Amino acid sequence: MGQNVPKTVIFTAAVLFSSFSSVSSSFQYNTLIVNTLPSSQIFSSPEPGSLTSTVFDSITSLTVHLSHVDALSSFSDASPLELFNLRLRRDSLRVKSLTTLAAVSTGKNVTKRTPRSPGGFSGAVISGLSQGSGEYFMRLGVGTPATNVYMVLDTGSDVVWLQCSPCKVCYNQSDPMFNPAKSTTFATVPCGSSLCRRLDESSSECVNRGSKTCLYQVSYGDGSFTMGDFSTETLTFHGARVDHVALGCGHDNEGLFVGAAGLLGLGRGGLSFPSQTKNRYNAKFSYCFVDRTSSGSASKPPSTIVFGNDAVRETSVFTTLLTNPKLDTFYYLQLLGISVGGSRVRGVSESQFKLDPTGDGGVIIDSGTSVTRLTRPAYVAFRDAFLLGATRLKRAPSYSLFDTCFDLSGMTTVKVPTVVFHFSGGDVSLPASNYLIPVNTQGRFCFAFASTMGSLSIIGNIQQQGFRVAYDLVGSRVGFMSGAC
Repeated sequence: MGQNVPKTVIFTAAVLFSSFSSVSSSFQYNTLIVNTLPSSQIFSSPEPGSLTSTVFDSITSLTVHLSHVDALSSFSDASPLELFNLRLRRDSLRVKSLTTLAAVSTGKNVTKRTPRSPGGFSGAVISGLSQGSGEYFMRLGVGTPATNVYMVLDTGSDVVWLQCSPCKVCYNQSDPMFNPAKSTTFATVPCGSSLCRRLDESSSECVNRGSKTCLYQVSYGDGSFTMGDFSTETLTFHGARVDHVALGCGHDNEGLFVGAAGLLGLGRGGLSFPSQTKNRYNAKFSYCFVDRTSSGSASKPPSTIVFGNDAVRETSVFTTLLTNPKLDTFYYLQLLGISVGGSRVRGVSESQFKLDPTGDGGVIIDSGTSVTRLTRPAYVAFRDAFLLGATRLKRAPSYSLFDTCFDLSGMTTVKVPTVVFHFSGGDVSLPASNYLIPVNTQGRFCFAFASTMGSLSIIGNIQQQGFRVAYDLVGSRVGFMSGAC
């Protein structure tokens, strides 16, 4: 009896070794270049006037190349590590805000304050990492004559708004505040008008306040909010004038907004910027986010956003947009599964990402979320499949919301399992730097995904880096094109 035990142990070990050898030989790998977080900031403040450099104008597009603008930062003395930690904290609040909105749309009980949704051109997008957030910013002019400001780009919101003077309560922004009294093109929207009625009923306060001017209020799940006069104004994108844009002129803006003057809503709702300008830009836009450590130098072009026909390239991998009957703001995609190392992950199925008739569940793509969130069962299966192909990498302690990390100190390149998202219509293969990211200066890298206990999954902008992500609202599709920045 005692002699049989060693044989059993030896046999079991042989089977495990054989299984591991088989898995290792069949796995497909990407090469990751090991670049840790820098020990100090690599960005320099843009020179005066450099934010409005070269302009290329045509019938279908206007292209503007801008400098990278981390000088916008309110944390200019913070280290890259401190900025990264701030980014993760803000990202958690962002996800809470989106999931709260999704829950409210389905009629679920929530206790948090909830958000409410009420030719061409292109311009560079500024990485919001220096804001301690997962957001990107764009430079544009407001009013006539134009007041230049930064606006947050947000595919998870519809209403365009900015801070206006006089201001009851306002947060600090990097530019002078817009004064509507000094603009010849500013006009308030009257109560009872068709434009005012396009606001969400709970976002308009005409009846309650008895005001002749249409009032708006937009609240976010993290407790932030903006309220003021609903109005129309001219926006200028370095030469391209867009007249009569409906926007909120906020006189009371409180919460976690930092640096930028306001928000350019890019959602699917009727009051978003793409929807308002569909007659001119055909409800098409695309963006390409470069890595957040990019300085926008010649070797690394700046992040950009394009509106109009040139935004959508037919060589992209397209997937059809799904419609949530309860919420028209978000961009829902049909995710069928995920492959790791060249094989479908068995524990990840289409049913885990299904958008049901009540508006519950589903997968959205979001510009403002950094880290992709997956429903818990799907994430666990995905993570475990990745670990199976990464056994030769030295494990490291977890970090913040990341539970799977590795010690890559002393290495210049490593082989990591491939990751492919399978969408209805096509597959998107991620580069290694989009799913294994540095979290410190010592060589710790983490699997850049996290789980959510809710039913909503979110594809974040870390996984979108290096892709031109195109939104075609008329064609009801989203496209992905690698290396098109």
